[in-house]
Amino acid sequence: MAYKHTIDNELCKGCGLCVSVCPKNVLEISDQVNSMGYFPAYQERPEDCIFCTTCCIMCPDVAIIITKVVEEKADQE
Repeated sequence: MAYKHTIDNELCKGCGLCVSVCPKNVLEISDQVNSMGYFPAYQERPEDCIFCTTCCIMCPDVAIIITKVVEEKADQE
C-alpha cells in the first residue's frame, strides 16, 4: 500500500507543531514565505516518512493530509 504526504503551503502558518511531533524528524520550517507571509512546513526528508499521521492530527490548520495512492492494475489478458 502506498501513501502520499501533502502539505498545503497556503494553509500552513508555520507554527512548527508538526515539526515537533514528527517521530522521524521528517519536517522542517521553510525559509520561503507563502502568500500569507508565513514560513510553511515542508518535508526535508520525505524518504524517512512512515505515514503515521501524527503531523495531520497535530496541525491546527488542517494543512497536512496523508492519502492512499491507488495503484492501477494492468489488464491481464
